[in-house]
Amino acid sequence: MTPWVIRLLVANIGVFFVQGAFPMIVGYLAFIPRLALTQPWTFITYMFLHGGFTHLLFNMIAIFFFGPRVEQRLGSSRFITLYLVSGITGALLSMVFTPGAAVIGASAGVFGVMLAFAMFWPREKILIWGIIPVEVRVLVIVTTVLALYSGFAGAGRGTAHFAHLGGYLGAYLYLIWLDRTSGARQFRRKVAKAGPQVEKAITGQWKNLKLDGVHDLTKEEVNRILDKISAEGVGSLTEQEKLFLSNFVPADDRKSWTQ
Repeated sequence: MTPWVIRLLVANIGVFFVQGAFPMIVGYLAFIPRLALTQPWTFITYMFLHGGFTHLLFNMIAIFFFGPRVEQRLGSSRFITLYLVSGITGALLSMVFTPGAAVIGASAGVFGVMLAFAMFWPREKILIWGIIPVEVRVLVIVTTVLALYSGFAGAGRGTAHFAHLGGYLGAYLYLIWLDRTSGARQFRRKVAKAGPQVEKAITGQWKNLKLDGVHDLTKEEVNRILDKISAEGVGSLTEQEKLFLSNFVPADDRKSWTQ
């Protein structure tokens, strides 16, 4: 479990119990498109309300399984930003396509996390209902097609299909923006400009990586990149690989090459 995954689980479950005890809060926290400008906080708060236990359960299971590895990959601050951006774009898309429908649920944020997982580990398989193995990239494609069809055909009423699509869209745009503006790209420029001495120093810092509590599959990715450094040098790493490794470098070491 990672810090923001734990917080999201606790917050969603906690609000669910509060919602059960005080149902009137739904009117103040749900996203209602026609009231969005007078209740702007609902762009965020709607993500913590749910329509029932099953609705909550499936969203929390998805956060539990997809969230930790994505948070480890992106880092905590970027992970929660991804989650919130996905939720906000889910609300915006709902406002455009279903302006008369109130929206509640964490699904848009969850779908954003799932898209990030699929972009990082597209061939990773999950078991639907604990039985059917499906690659995550296939799951994203299928759910996108179903949401598009259901949203425009009016099928599956009561489900915020455009919020789901908005979650995918927001996550995709955020990840593209992150890739283009990340510190990893600036880091690569600094290394190229400073020359071999800086690259040699950085190579030593990778040996201090902190991997306590890291998922086994994430450790495999770290080890693969470390092997690449050993064989070809730090300069051979892609921007994504450098950004990924930066999440595990001790803060004191990281400051020395990011400032």
